[in-house]
Amino acid sequence: MKLSFHGADRTVTGSCHAIECAGKTILVDCGLFQGDRRVDAGNAEDFGFDPAGIDVLLLTHAHLDHCGRIPLLVKRGFKGEIVSTAATRDLARLVLLDAAHLQEEEARHLARVYERRGGDGAGREPLYGLIDALDALERFGRSAVYDEPLDLAPGVRATFVNAGHILGSASVVLDLVEGDVRRRVVFSGDLGPPGRPLLSDALAPAGADVVVMETTYGDRLHRPLDQTVDEFDQALNDAFQRGGNVVIPTFALERAQEVLYYLRDGVERSRLGPAMQVFLDSPMAISATDIFKRHPEACAPDFAERLRRGDDPLKPPGLHLCRETADSIALNRITGGAIILAGSGMCTGGRVIHHLRHNLGRPACAIVFVGFAAKGTLARTIIDGADEVAIGDDRIRVRARIHTINGFSAHADQAGLLAWHARTNAARTFLVHGEETAMRAFAGKLGGAVEMPEMGQSFTL
Repeated sequence: MKLSFHGADRTVTGSCHAIECAGKTILVDCGLFQGDRRVDAGNAEDFGFDPAGIDVLLLTHAHLDHCGRIPLLVKRGFKGEIVSTAATRDLARLVLLDAAHLQEEEARHLARVYERRGGDGAGREPLYGLIDALDALERFGRSAVYDEPLDLAPGVRATFVNAGHILGSASVVLDLVEGDVRRRVVFSGDLGPPGRPLLSDALAPAGADVVVMETTYGDRLHRPLDQTVDEFDQALNDAFQRGGNVVIPTFALERAQEVLYYLRDGVERSRLGPAMQVFLDSPMAISATDIFKRHPEACAPDFAERLRRGDDPLKPPGLHLCRETADSIALNRITGGAIILAGSGMCTGGRVIHHLRHNLGRPACAIVFVGFAAKGTLARTIIDGADEVAIGDDRIRVRARIHTINGFSAHADQAGLLAWHARTNAARTFLVHGEETAMRAFAGKLGGAVEMPEMGQSFTL
């Protein structure tokens, strides 16, 4: 048996890990690297393995940094089965089609820029295109049900357990047999924090020999949720009192839905005024919200019951859904009293860019970050206190109030990660999906053998 690492190694994006057992090769996730142009260039490099040699791909969840290179994997020869939960499959369709569209748009843009600078505009191929994404979606086979084992091959059994991160997210338990050797290997995927209203708490499978786990917030604790909600409400109310808008760079999956939930809850509890106008300016987030409502089996019981009763907890007063580009552009005329939720959460593209262009330089406005921002992203640059940022060809002075509210994170904090790890009873741990400082801090809290693999490293189990 061999375990090898091909992404999210001492960094936060690009999750991709492989297990070889009993003559089969199982891939767990195949995510996109995200960040600046140097990081993007890594997406086009070799995977470090032959895509045609992968028998099964197990997808923990539908975030782009876990599924975003699947179309490239298929383009380069993967012909195996993709297994995920039903909710992850539906969200992945949304994410991969959108990613393919953006890849094609970016390639056309770069070709035009190159041509303006005297080149011929050739050679600007997208990483993958719409046809590749559709081909990838054809590879999705069986849907995993939480806690029900699936036999992938003789000697390879997989069980998906709830990870509490986003809708349909899972940790993957692999029970492996090769000759006289038996191993239980657990891939955490991304783990959610406990006590959230939309999703049930993450479960930790016991009896693990080996754990491969994320460490996004391995070096810090989140603020308590009630304090986080108070801080969020105060940031909105302060901006409205100044006469400005609130722009919330929003991840389309889970974060947008959680913000909508707390906006409605804030009005119902009189923490927020009922006259506010909320604009969900993200076709993907709108569709993801619809998918939420189709999968109550993947939601927290109380939340699912509200959905069944027709009491929509994701519909705050004054909600407007902006699917069309023209609707998004029209928001530029609103100078105050608007809450604008737009992607992407790390401000690496999407509609939030033009909302930042129109609001970031206005002292009355607020930019509220409610999620993780990787190094090299525009969101991280703003959060780190830049006085001025580049948006397209413009230089924008940062005059709006900047709020970073990490207590909404869809990731467990250090205490949550430690509690999850303790329940697995793992003797050997591989740490992934975290910046190196966070990873080292977390490693210092663990017992047993702990590894921090580098890209391309492999280990015998």
